[in-house]
Amino acid sequence: MKKAHKFILFSFIGPLVMTFFIAVFVLVMQFIWLYIDEMLGKGLEWYVLGELFFYATANVVPMAMPLAILLASIMTFGNLGEHFELVAFKSAGISLQQIMKPLILFVIIISIGAFYFANNVIPVANLKFYSLLYDIRSQKPAINIMPNVFYNEIDGYTIRVKSKKAMDDGREMLKDVMIYNHSDNNGNLQVTVADSGIMSLSKDKTYFSIKLFNGV
Repeated sequence: MKKAHKFILFSFIGPLVMTFFIAVFVLVMQFIWLYIDEMLGKGLEWYVLGELFFYATANVVPMAMPLAILLASIMTFGNLGEHFELVAFKSAGISLQQIMKPLILFVIIISIGAFYFANNVIPVANLKFYSLLYDIRSQKPAINIMPNVFYNEIDGYTIRVKSKKAMDDGREMLKDVMIYNHSDNNGNLQVTVADSGIMSLSKDKTYFSIKLFNGV
């Protein structure tokens, strides 16, 4: 019986590890796809990106683990049934409950570990992830403004730039800037157009300022 339990357990662990990393990879790719335009060409150090991906990976573990267990279970018992190993177990007098017993115990252990991970690690990872993302956006306020896309996250204003260029001091030069003032709810009647501009953050990090050049 012990050999049978070891056989089933090792047959389950292999697909579990494989499907877990595949699920984590897919979920992290979703995160990268969401923020790829903001991260590329921003002059961010590799270790900052690595830290950001690390915290993002920690956040997707609770979603990846159930998928991995489900897929690994299907693959394991599918292979056992395909090679008539389940029939061999039953013919030897081993019931399905006895066959599944080591997997049930193993999944219970994983569940306890997942509970501890979600209760103690995920909150810290979330805090560090959003703190790091906020710091990146605070240091480089133009990171949210995409070329040829209307940016309306500032209340009462909509900004569109044609292109951006990184500067030596870490700031970014905005080219062909258009700023629509919607604070009076009068539509697009108040428009400021400038050849270029630099967006920066105040010293207390509470206000944005945009210095425009050759504007009308």
